[in-house]
Amino acid sequence: MLNQSKLATKFTLLLSLVFIGAIALSGFALSHALEQKAEGEIAYRSQILAETMNSVRAFTNTRVSPLLMPMVETQPTFIPETIPSFTVREVFENLRKNEEYKDFFYKDALLNPTNLRDKADVFETDLTKQFQSDPKLKNISGFRDSVGEKLFYSARPFSIKNATCLRCHSTPEAAPKSHLASYGSENGFNWKLNEVLGSQVIYVPASKVFDDANRASLLIIGIFVGIFALVILLINYLLKRNVLQPIKPMAQLAQKISMNEISAEEAAEFEHEKLAPIVKRNDELGQLGRVFQRMVQEIYAREQQLKQQLQKLRLEIDDSKRARQVAEIAESESFQKLQEEAKAMRSKRESATE
Repeated sequence: MLNQSKLATKFTLLLSLVFIGAIALSGFALSHALEQKAEGEIAYRSQILAETMNSVRAFTNTRVSPLLMPMVETQPTFIPETIPSFTVREVFENLRKNEEYKDFFYKDALLNPTNLRDKADVFETDLTKQFQSDPKLKNISGFRDSVGEKLFYSARPFSIKNATCLRCHSTPEAAPKSHLASYGSENGFNWKLNEVLGSQVIYVPASKVFDDANRASLLIIGIFVGIFALVILLINYLLKRNVLQPIKPMAQLAQKISMNEISAEEAAEFEHEKLAPIVKRNDELGQLGRVFQRMVQEIYAREQQLKQQLQKLRLEIDDSKRARQVAEIAESESFQKLQEEAKAMRSKRESATE
């Protein structure tokens, strides 16, 4: 079926197959690259959020806790706003009211937290151990499965930089009584300054990463498809105008020549109307056109020569025919009788004259 198709159809089909293959391969590579880019972007935003939360933590340590700590010593009920982790969590929850960050989740995942809601699970414990084993490691990101959902995480090491925090986390004896009344004396103690105590982890549903990458992939592939469609239309137009249209009359001429169906007049007219524009070109088609032009000229010259030979042959045939007719007349009995009578008449005239 393909062998019976026209050149433009074959070219379009082959180009389309190449395009489909290229789109499939590049689409896969592009999707992977965009996923990596989306991961990097979300990880970067997560790092900014983590830095922001650390700034809130530092502000609480230096500006808020000193104001509230005297009240903690005298109040029977502990004031949680003095704990930086509490403040950070509340600030982040307010941030989640923003539509752009509603799917982000923050956790100070600690090995020995004061509040058990901050207790690191097995996965988060492993992250903390990696930070503890490699002090130069500042960030870990990737995907994890949690309760049947795939999450993208970005984690940073958590440690105490301000010695005032140890007021509530060194030993139970040094902790405020209201703190012990609220959280007990079993958890959140024996912390050390600059020691990795856990991980700051920000979670994002993986669907957000993939959705961002897929939207970008579809947009870019859609642009590629549109550009390719325009390129195919343009190539087809240029192919028909610059290649197929010049080839078509030469193919018709070659067919007529092969079947001996062209006269000298038709060849001359064909040369003047259809070959003249092609012959002026400087490319391969122009060279081919000049070859066909020589063929047309040779056909015209050959036919003219043939006509002259036929005319000469006709004259020779007519002369031969006339000579043969004269000979036949001369050899006939009536002509010989007339010759004898004429001879006798001449003899009589000559005798009478004498």
